[in-house]
Amino acid sequence: MTDSIDKRKAQHIELVLNEKVTGENISTGLEKYRFLHNALPEIDFDEITLDTQFLGKKMKTPFLVSSMTGGAAMAETINRNLAIAAEERGWAFALGSTRALIENEKYRESFQIRKYAPTIPIIANLGAVQFNYGFGIDQCKQIIEMTEADMLVLHLNSIQEIIQQEGDRNFKDLLGKIEQVCTQLDIPVGAKEVGFGIDGTIAKKLTDVGISFIDVAGAGGTSWSQVEKLRSKEKIKKIAAEAFTSWGIPTAECIVSVNEAIDKPIIASGGIKNGMDAAKAIALGSDMVGFARSILREATESPEDLIELFETRELELQMTMFGIGAATVGALKGTDRIR
Repeated sequence: MTDSIDKRKAQHIELVLNEKVTGENISTGLEKYRFLHNALPEIDFDEITLDTQFLGKKMKTPFLVSSMTGGAAMAETINRNLAIAAEERGWAFALGSTRALIENEKYRESFQIRKYAPTIPIIANLGAVQFNYGFGIDQCKQIIEMTEADMLVLHLNSIQEIIQQEGDRNFKDLLGKIEQVCTQLDIPVGAKEVGFGIDGTIAKKLTDVGISFIDVAGAGGTSWSQVEKLRSKEKIKKIAAEAFTSWGIPTAECIVSVNEAIDKPIIASGGIKNGMDAAKAIALGSDMVGFARSILREATESPEDLIELFETRELELQMTMFGIGAATVGALKGTDRIR
């Protein structure tokens, strides 16, 4: 089991880096929105601040390293580089699935990044479906203790699990088990998709049982049915995956739908490419914005490459805010200058 997890995680990294793993005929939907330029912003660019808060945690930026990896040899280097850069620039850090942390002692180090990131929020991550495969509150507490995480996010990845060769397909009666975890843990618990999106109806069901935040993880970025298709050796699954190249709810639609349905913090992720995408996501109702595949290549190289990239994303966000006359993240979120 542990060797198969290691191999799977390594394959995921290689495929996302080197193959076409995005969907077809589907986008984030963010390109449909434009900001109305303000020729007289009446603010000093040098006074624009990206400071914000997320569930009581003070943040230098509204940016998040979205869940990517852990549990493979390469993942240790990637997560270390990401943690150093995130600490330097004040980004939150969401770990990849920590199932391997429990099942594979060999790669626990890849998840233990607090020594590189002593001050930023760290979000541990576990597949909710594991509650039907032997995981429970004790494993969640172990994960939190070993990662020193400030929050836990439960990922929902039903379509991926079907195409995945080793997939766990029993998603029955998970809502009640999610409620038990929310009730028994003393840190915030969130929920996220992995690239097919969460809409307002599902977000409401989740927050009604105690979920504290929603990461919409919408369509328009990495398609995990396509990643698993490339890994699969099963002809029928590879063919079936082709029917899902345009599956999912675009990220922009998710943000709007979830924002209308719940009064809880929202993370926007799924195909976010730059700071202007991030600004659109915030203006549509999100509180934080996550980047994943678009920063993975630099994450394999060095913290310095990542820090430069992070600074670029921050500048793009600040320039967008300057362009509409918003001096704070709160003003951006409340702007009426998006169409």
